[in-house]
Amino acid sequence: MCGIVGYIGKKQTSSILINGLSKLEYRGYDSAGIAVLDENGKMNVSKSKGRLANLEGKLKEMPLNGTIGIGHTRWATHGEPSDINSHPHTNSNNTISVVHNGIIENYLHLREWLTSKGYTFISETDTEVVPNLIDYFYKGDLLDAVMMATTKIEGSYALGVVCINEPDKIVAVRKDSPLIAGIGEGEFYIASDVPAILNYTRDVYYLNDKEFVVLSKNGIEIYDAEKQRVNKEVHHVTWNADAAEKGGYEHFMIKEIHEQPKAFRDTLSSRVVPGSPISLDKITLTKEQIENINRVYIVACGTAYHAGVVGKYVIENLARIPVEVDIASEFRYRNPIINDKTLMIVMSQSGETADTLAALREAKAQGARVIAITNVVGSSVSREADDVIYTWAGPEVAVASTKAYTTQLLTMYMIGLFFAENLNTVSSEEIEEIKVDMLKLPELAEEMLTHKEVMQKFAVNTYSHKDMFFLGRGLDYAVAMEGSLKVKEISYIHSEAYAGGELKHGTIALIEEGTIVIALATQSDLFEKMVSNIREVTTRGAKVLGFAAEGNTEIEKTVGSAMYIPKVKDILLPVLTVIPLQLLAYYIAVQRGCDVDKPRNLAKSVTVE
Repeated sequence: MCGIVGYIGKKQTSSILINGLSKLEYRGYDSAGIAVLDENGKMNVSKSKGRLANLEGKLKEMPLNGTIGIGHTRWATHGEPSDINSHPHTNSNNTISVVHNGIIENYLHLREWLTSKGYTFISETDTEVVPNLIDYFYKGDLLDAVMMATTKIEGSYALGVVCINEPDKIVAVRKDSPLIAGIGEGEFYIASDVPAILNYTRDVYYLNDKEFVVLSKNGIEIYDAEKQRVNKEVHHVTWNADAAEKGGYEHFMIKEIHEQPKAFRDTLSSRVVPGSPISLDKITLTKEQIENINRVYIVACGTAYHAGVVGKYVIENLARIPVEVDIASEFRYRNPIINDKTLMIVMSQSGETADTLAALREAKAQGARVIAITNVVGSSVSREADDVIYTWAGPEVAVASTKAYTTQLLTMYMIGLFFAENLNTVSSEEIEEIKVDMLKLPELAEEMLTHKEVMQKFAVNTYSHKDMFFLGRGLDYAVAMEGSLKVKEISYIHSEAYAGGELKHGTIALIEEGTIVIALATQSDLFEKMVSNIREVTTRGAKVLGFAAEGNTEIEKTVGSAMYIPKVKDILLPVLTVIPLQLLAYYIAVQRGCDVDKPRNLAKSVTVE
């Protein structure tokens, strides 16, 4: 997500902060800013919407001088990209400045409480509560104030803080968001990731959750939440700059696959709470309006379309509303039936997909209500839709979508549950059971990632094949389509997905000795039928990798290799099942020597029709 840099030493800090932020551009951002304490103890802040070059232009016209400062590149989650919403943020008196990576879940409560204490706010962000909260607790010791403030904050954060009353230090802390401290010669740093400071030092401390670091010109001190000193090992970074930007991973795609547990937590956070109704941000659909919907269209392209196929199953299953899934590039040209009882859900990671935007505009012109699901605050679909739900996946660099897809799935479940709660189509007991299992998904995703060697081994044995087939029924068929797409787009192997029941209708003619088949059989009510389909291809010589939910070991009698998905409600299994398929595609592409992050002929965001 966001990028943080901080510096204290003998040099002019502005250029160091800008250089560090430039090394974090890969993380994705929509604005940037710095705060510098000058020699007179004044807090000077400069920030700008857009690319880092915009900020550099401002600093050329009006330089900020000083040897201590903090900087930030922002990926908007609360409030549109703008100069005002950009970081750093300061308290009402402009004495404390903060940069923040993460999400403050209880910021509305804190904002209301601080307002009652006389504090004022100028931005739409969650972050602005932090400097004011620190100010509230400040009694002459910045570290103490930051420690007290974090006891009131719920959510994820990496914070860098400076104060004009203590112009010789930076205080920083992390919880669920990355932060490191760098050790130079008479100068010290904080950063979200190693690339930001690699030009200046290779000696770093990796901070753990709820560890507080105090930087001064004399050194670095680290404390735990009880204000006890922590002695940490210094790590010497040996990565080259390109690898460091990927956090030690070989490619952005594998890094983003591993970021999915955190993306799940962020997307579910404060929206899915056992015992409470589903919270869909600012969506204002009333019970009466939901009852008036007689048709739902889910419209998207590529991977987002596959998330929509899962969404169809979910919404129809839970809410009993008819749903059609459409490829955005085809939607406008078939004269779709749309009226004021139609709800359209559009999905786009970037929020700028041209075909999806065109479909959105067509639907609105004909009176439909439109909900947008996107990963980018302030994007075109988020501005033009009637309602928007953000997937808090963080920026994706790799062209092949992974964490954006799985967080789109989570939003489809939330919408389905939201409708079911309003329409009383599912018992409250079952809804609660689904919520409980949804909140298990981050931990279970981490478990899935520990079994990646199974996918590596299968990839080594199959990467030279020219064709690959994915089979599934029901929700598994939707996941099969996404797994197949991942293989073809990054490894260039011809891959197709088929519904298991369609084998006899032509597809089985393609099966011969040694054909690679990935068979998904995670759905309990369709398990026996899928096992029959698997037998149909194995008896014709197919080499099958099978997937089943934990406990369904019967699949081992019909496949060459088997992998088991942790047991949750069947309806939720696509979120976990797709993770090993992403890994499989990745390892096949690596074995074939492909450019994994930038596959040929493809772009991350398709902004032309």
